[in-house]
Amino acid sequence: MSFAAAMLPGGRLHLQHGPIDLVIGAEGDREEAFRAARAAFEGVLEALVDELDLLRRDGWSGATPPCAVTGPVARRMVQAVAWHTGFVTPMAAVAGAVADYVLGAMVAAGELRRAFVNNGGDIALHLASGARFRLAVTGLDGAGLGAVEIAAEDGIGGIATSGQGGRSLSLGIAESVTVLARDAADADAAATLIANAVDLPEHAAIRRAPARQLRPDSDLGDRPVVVGVGPLRPQEAEVALRNGVRVAEAMQAGGRIHAAILFLRGRVRMVGECREVLQREVERA
Repeated sequence: MSFAAAMLPGGRLHLQHGPIDLVIGAEGDREEAFRAARAAFEGVLEALVDELDLLRRDGWSGATPPCAVTGPVARRMVQAVAWHTGFVTPMAAVAGAVADYVLGAMVAAGELRRAFVNNGGDIALHLASGARFRLAVTGLDGAGLGAVEIAAEDGIGGIATSGQGGRSLSLGIAESVTVLARDAADADAAATLIANAVDLPEHAAIRRAPARQLRPDSDLGDRPVVVGVGPLRPQEAEVALRNGVRVAEAMQAGGRIHAAILFLRGRVRMVGECREVLQREVERA
């Protein structure tokens, strides 16, 4: 798998190697930051592949991991899922952990006012004092739903989204769940688990299939993932959202996430606090 690097419009850097696809921006010592990003990115995929069998194993939640991993990205993945309960593997945090790792190298290399590493929608974020970042929120159809504004003093360094509209398989029916947390690895793992919790077990309108049938190498194994959702009554969508909100509230109360925004069938629920301006299509009509 070839390594690619190119500049994009707006002075952004694009790095791609196999399935890892990064879009990187920086304000400040940009040249040095981009040089550090490229150096950090080289070898990331190979290091992950070397430990992939371990990272796909179950049993990582809790204080005692089943085995040791050595790579810096792999270790961050393990840390991000260790505080959760139930089934979760470090793969739930892989995109965020890669973004965190590359951003860390950039911040260490020079003075930056703002910087971000976007790994397929999971974003590691650096804001110097007084800086702000505005995140667009869109629906599955690409329609804008508004924005969330993040300030340096909020202590948010990661934004991640999971659900039926994402790249990964999901155990739940959320169209999307966006999480704001202290870093991207924590946000990535939390978004995955909250999206899994937005569900109606045994509902006849929800079609599921073993994850292994869709992706033979999935860390989910034979667990049933959602492949389609039929009609839901409004009250059923509310029940599914409440299931996810309870999980998000527990994470927020425990200091693991800053906020979460959950979407299902035109409904939006928020947990935690953020500077948000959500303008749903139905409200604009």
